Amino acid sequence: MRKIVVAITGASGSIYAKNLLDKLVHIKEQWAELSVVMTENAKDVWKTELDNDVYLHYPVRYFGTTDFMAPFASGSGQYDTMIIVPCSMGTLGRIASGVSNDLITRAADVVLKERRKLICVVRDTPYNLIHIRNMETVTLAGGIICPATPSFYSRPQTIEDVAATVVDRVIDLAGLDIKTFRWGK
Repeated sequence: MRKIVVAITGASGSIYAKNLLDKLVHIKEQWAELSVVMTENAKDVWKTELDNDVYLHYPVRYFGTTDFMAPFASGSGQYDTMIIVPCSMGTLGRIASGVSNDLITRAADVVLKERRKLICVVRDTPYNLIHIRNMETVTLAGGIICPATPSFYSRPQTIEDVAATVVDRVIDLAGLDIKTFRWGK
């Protein structure tokens, strides 16, 4: 059974985080632990973009960004998957530089050093050369960069459907089973 930590940063794209949490809760038989760590900026962006505070009401374990006693702050906690959604370019840059100044960057460092799965759902656009090099560095260290770039061949009808095209891909990358549109089926 999987142990998953979802980190939510202050980049625009709260709909991706909400959609991911909704879907992970729906497939709770596939994981043993689900933890969430969220920046203060992420809470503000969520309230601005989604006009709610639903992030407070998921049946998960919540941790503050300064709680270095969280189990996923150490490899011995055996969390096998970390998804940062949305992943701000500042967070990505700190991960790429090895700066562990909060729980999110420390957990990402742990996941990479333990050779476990780190999925960074970057949302910024356009990319500058620093972003691209940071994405390269994280990729070379074993992380997965999954830009929040929706697909349209499933003909999404709502903004939630559009976000789901990214989130379903993230869930696939995490190695979880989800019923979703599959090309050619």
